[in-house]
Amino acid sequence: MSRKPEDINRLTESTYKTVMEQFNPGLRNLVNLGKNYEKAVSAMVGAGKIYFDAISKLGEMSSQSPVSRELGQVLMDISNAHKKLNLEMEDNFRKFHKDIIGELEKKTDQDMKYMNATLKKYQTEHRTKLDSLEKSQAELKKLRRKSQGTKNAYKYENKEMEFLATISTRESDIQRFITDGCKEALLEEKRRFCFLVDKHCIFSQDLSNYHEKANGLLRAKINIWQDKCLDATNVPEFLNEDDNSFPSYPSKTPQPSPMIGRYSVHDPTLQNNIKIPPAPPGRIQKSPLPDMFNHPNAQRIASIERNTESTEDIGLSRSISVATGLNMVQRPKVKSIFPHTAGNNKNMLSFSEGDVLTLLIPEEKDGWLYGEDDITKLRGWFPTSYTRPIEQAPDMSPALSFCTEYQHP
Repeated sequence: MSRKPEDINRLTESTYKTVMEQFNPGLRNLVNLGKNYEKAVSAMVGAGKIYFDAISKLGEMSSQSPVSRELGQVLMDISNAHKKLNLEMEDNFRKFHKDIIGELEKKTDQDMKYMNATLKKYQTEHRTKLDSLEKSQAELKKLRRKSQGTKNAYKYENKEMEFLATISTRESDIQRFITDGCKEALLEEKRRFCFLVDKHCIFSQDLSNYHEKANGLLRAKINIWQDKCLDATNVPEFLNEDDNSFPSYPSKTPQPSPMIGRYSVHDPTLQNNIKIPPAPPGRIQKSPLPDMFNHPNAQRIASIERNTESTEDIGLSRSISVATGLNMVQRPKVKSIFPHTAGNNKNMLSFSEGDVLTLLIPEEKDGWLYGEDDITKLRGWFPTSYTRPIEQAPDMSPALSFCTEYQHP
């Protein structure tokens, strides 16, 4: 069904106005949204770089471990793969900005001017042609009025035929002009949508290539990465039980100090399961220095006593033996930072927070120390984590000072 010229003309003008009033403003909005899209992707790429840098650092930490060295290499490989893909994504959005957002932003303002000018030109020509047609029609009407009622009506016949031919030509010209103008308007609209579709097809193809590359890269490595963590219980051969290259680690250690808050040595149900070293036999040796200079035969008596005590305490470790009286003058001391209760275990030492303890065995035994409470004078084992060492001044007592200067004749 053919359309009337008036309908075609309205379609032409409507097409131009749709482009100017809806399509071009939509492009402006699209430009702004595209810029926000770019910013979001840029922020994602930046956050991804920070994240995978952290993965790489953890991998470097893991690679220092004899057990997790391979897993550290896997983590660093994962980090490098994803950072490479992030760079590819960033490159794609640089092209997105250049080929789509930049082009749209540049052409939108120009297009508004072009479409306004094109519509104005069409409307001006259409009005001119209509005016010419209407003028010819008005002249034909005048001619017919003159020819009516006259005896020589045939004289006006030739002029009337000329006017009719002119009017017909001008009507055909207007019809052709309106049809061509409508086609041009519709083509202008279609070209803009084609431009939009074509640019986004290119962008979609770029994204498709990116995802195919990402898929190929990750699929080729995922199985290798996963193979490295299938057995979390596997350990290196040098940690096997039959390997004697490393000293055995004690199976039982004292419980953590109370600040951890999970266990307590005070719990009687745990005391039977804790391995506490036995109390050393014998008694603590007294320093011979106080009597050494008060008795004429003090040195000889002290020597005899030391020999006798050495024979009695032969079972003691060397750390508590007294070769000379000078070894017993100053023992290391610690201060309790938590209270400790021995309960029913006679080998353990009870004390309060803030007590000063003298170490009778300075070396730690599997997390335990042996000492004497300076207040209660009770002796026993206690957890090392309950105490802190006391820094002692290196000053020398008068007896030691005298002994240093004294020389036997």
